Amino acid sequence: MNGYLKESNFMMVEEGFTTRDLLENLLVELCQASDQQAFFVADLGDIVKKHLRFLKALPRVKPYFPVKCNGSEGVIRLLAELGTGFACANKAELVRVQSLGVPADNIFYSSPCKQLAHIKHAASHGVQLMTFDNEVELSKVARSHPRARMLLGITADSSPSAHPMAFGTTLKSCRHLLEAAKEQAVEVVGISFHLGSHGLEPQAFAQAVAAAQLAFELGTELGHRMHLLDIGGGFPGNEDSRARFEEVAATINSALELYFPEGCGVEIIATPRRFYVASAFTLAASITAREEAPTEQPGSDGKWDVGLHDLKALFQPKVFSDSLSPLQRPCPELPLHSSSLWGPPGHPEDRIVDGLELPELQVGDWLIFEGMGAYSTASAPPGGGPQPHITYAMSRLAWKTLQLFQGKPAQAEDERESICTPLSCGWEMAETLCVPPVCTPASII
Repeated sequence: MNGYLKESNFMMVEEGFTTRDLLENLLVELCQASDQQAFFVADLGDIVKKHLRFLKALPRVKPYFPVKCNGSEGVIRLLAELGTGFACANKAELVRVQSLGVPADNIFYSSPCKQLAHIKHAASHGVQLMTFDNEVELSKVARSHPRARMLLGITADSSPSAHPMAFGTTLKSCRHLLEAAKEQAVEVVGISFHLGSHGLEPQAFAQAVAAAQLAFELGTELGHRMHLLDIGGGFPGNEDSRARFEEVAATINSALELYFPEGCGVEIIATPRRFYVASAFTLAASITAREEAPTEQPGSDGKWDVGLHDLKALFQPKVFSDSLSPLQRPCPELPLHSSSLWGPPGHPEDRIVDGLELPELQVGDWLIFEGMGAYSTASAPPGGGPQPHITYAMSRLAWKTLQLFQGKPAQAEDERESICTPLSCGWEMAETLCVPPVCTPASII
């Protein structure tokens, strides 16, 4: 083991129960303590399984996880233990990752628009791999980081209007930028592109890899030692899209074999985001206030403040309600109301969602959101309040798998028995984490 993740960093749990069981136990404790703070349950075993899937599906590709997607300590420690790299967008992310001991050569400063102070920080802390797509960025790096190793960011389409908000230069501009880099003694080592959702289409990805191959040839012709290709992210992150990920991986492998065949000396990296963490996190948030809208007001029968922060991409929530009968799963058929969910009081702009069909809820009821691991833990709550607490858990099987992955024999059963909680975070249930929404009473816990 590399020492980034220790047993003290998470709750060790046994097989036979699910993340939901753990969440329900935590809800009981919070209800008994009258603590209505939102919290996450994070299944680290799910991330281990995603990593193994990624390596199996894309054996030539090294993942660099973008910290802005989920910078929580447990996730960073686990991914460092697994040997992934990290893509950092700013100085704060660089500091966070390096403070946990991640070496500089395992960090990619991936932002195409960097502050000078952040570039100087990267230079002074040994972070060399960066990206650029224009002369201004190139000049900043040339002045502030002479040892930088640069990737030229390109777009897949030669038309500037194809992706007006995307970073990356066109193929027509590549020669000029590569020449400028040579003149300023900046080392360009490869090409980077990021298609996002566009990358799910075989034609778009094949076009991007073909464009990268042409840019490689230009760089080599101009004297750059080109040996690194970044294919970006855009991989689906929830278990209901499992087959889709395998299709995307097959497309990537075919394109790489055609344009960058194995043995050509080019290293391939990627920046998977949602794929690694989306399905691993479940969020619980309680109703802190409610208001019934006038019946003549269109679009909503009522609204509830659920105390959530920066929660924009919702899944249909499950409901845990003290007002329902105990031990009923799922709950009996109840009338549904078109509802709105809002953030904390005093922040009227934090409207989370409208038109959500929910039973009538009361203050103190809980909403459970699955698939909340991506872009849900990074932003500070409005007003500087505390972040929702994260309870990390990993099943014994996942922990043993991690040890074997690192080449370390797993500990004997009798060495572990005294410290394992008789719960599981759902390693064996990872195939069915995303299930249809149900309505469940909090009193079952």
